[in-house]
Amino acid sequence: MPPNDANPVSDLPTAVIFDMDGVLVDSNPFHLEKWADFLTRHSVKFNADDLPNLILGQHNDTALRYFFGDGLRDEDRSRLAEELEAAFRLAFKAHAKPLIGLETFIKNLKAAAIPMAVASSAMMKNVQFVVDALGFHEYFSLCVSGDDVAHPKPDAEIYLKAAHALGFKPETCVAFEDSFVGIESAKAAGMKCVGIASTFSFAELQDQTRADLVVHTFEEVTLQKVRKLFA
Repeated sequence: MPPNDANPVSDLPTAVIFDMDGVLVDSNPFHLEKWADFLTRHSVKFNADDLPNLILGQHNDTALRYFFGDGLRDEDRSRLAEELEAAFRLAFKAHAKPLIGLETFIKNLKAAAIPMAVASSAMMKNVQFVVDALGFHEYFSLCVSGDDVAHPKPDAEIYLKAAHALGFKPETCVAFEDSFVGIESAKAAGMKCVGIASTFSFAELQDQTRADLVVHTFEEVTLQKVRKLFA
């Protein structure tokens, strides 16, 4: 599908793209717990207070390089990532449910015939696991994962790739993000971005990011409010 050129504001956004962890599901506390277990098991020292900024929204390769050094071989990095994420999936499976207000918003987008996608730094195995657990496959036209990009968030690549695959210009799309690196990635791609204060505080996202709108929960989000971002 070729990119659509100009749309009146009433037709925008042309597409909505969601991050996954902290946006579709409240999974980040489980990621933090499993990262702490993982680093302890491998005798890697870490500061628990610094962990959220080091891992949340980041591609695993970035975090693994930070903790294990740049000399880590690709095969060892892949093995460690799978060890870490298998433990996460096992722990999180029984707790997977959409964030408050998300399902209603997604159903409203579907009723308005607005395409939706997922753009997550997580490995594709995790993305498919979460979308399956939520029963949301019918809503998403595509999923782009950290496995699909050479340059992880905060680089714009993952959002540019998602917009291109959907067939729309990034500046006509809206992204939903919960992390600093995720918001920066969406804005670098030229998208409007709504920050969800599920992982970091409302004040932090409002004061320290370029999000066009910050909300506490999806209960505050309507299609009309999103369309106003383009006015």
